[in-house]
Amino acid sequence: MIDRGHPIPITKQCGILEVSRSSFYYQPVPFPEGELALMRRIDEIHLKLPFYGSRRIRDQLQREGYKVNRKKVRRLMHLMGISALYPKRRTSLPDRGHKIYPYLLRDLTIERSNQVWCADICYIPMARGFLYLVAIMDWASRKVLSWRLSNTMDTEFCVDALEEALSLHGTPEIFNTDQGAQFTSDAFTQVLKDAGVRISMDGKGRWIDNVFIERLWRSLKYEEVYLKAYETVAEAIRGIGDYFDLYNDERPHQSLGRLTPNEAYTGGFTLPEAA
Repeated sequence: MIDRGHPIPITKQCGILEVSRSSFYYQPVPFPEGELALMRRIDEIHLKLPFYGSRRIRDQLQREGYKVNRKKVRRLMHLMGISALYPKRRTSLPDRGHKIYPYLLRDLTIERSNQVWCADICYIPMARGFLYLVAIMDWASRKVLSWRLSNTMDTEFCVDALEEALSLHGTPEIFNTDQGAQFTSDAFTQVLKDAGVRISMDGKGRWIDNVFIERLWRSLKYEEVYLKAYETVAEAIRGIGDYFDLYNDERPHQSLGRLTPNEAYTGGFTLPEAA
């Protein structure tokens, strides 16, 4: 079970487990087992049918025998950080006072590594709790550049992942995200501005820009997370880290001409923009 009150930024880099000593002695606050099972099923439905909103997910759950109303489904979806993947108004809201940057990718041909990076956050179910995962991805090659796990949907673990990606892989020309509070925060955008990166944020009708990283989440969950039911944070770190190593180093992508993300990223040649 994971307490949502105190963040634990954690990751695995170069085969070394990087987690603070306090994390191993951390005593989480209990979370109802029934709600964890319901959240797991909501996550599965969302992955299979990402265009389903809270109403249709409620209907599906009720057909399966769950006694749940739309209000509860909406609350849990908000807690999990998920929403229906289709064009609609104000799908991801910034905090008040956060600056929204213009969308820079319209009519742009994305054809080379470090031209555009993107980021997203997803929900990671565990046997007795849950975590949030943020990943930084190179758009053209699909390479996962860095990632972090946290037990809160805060800004700090997103900033940590961004700083690591910049330190390991250089500077992209453009960084694109949705308008979520973590990515519109001054702490996150200031790192990009200090590095001289142009900031782009999805506008109305640009839901499709999340498709590439949504595919990553789907593969990660069906091929790793759902099969393991992590008991501890350390297990989640090892499992997700090993999966991203496999994804980057060994899995060819048809859209990349059967290259792996690492081969496409480091190949030094121009990639065609994926449809």
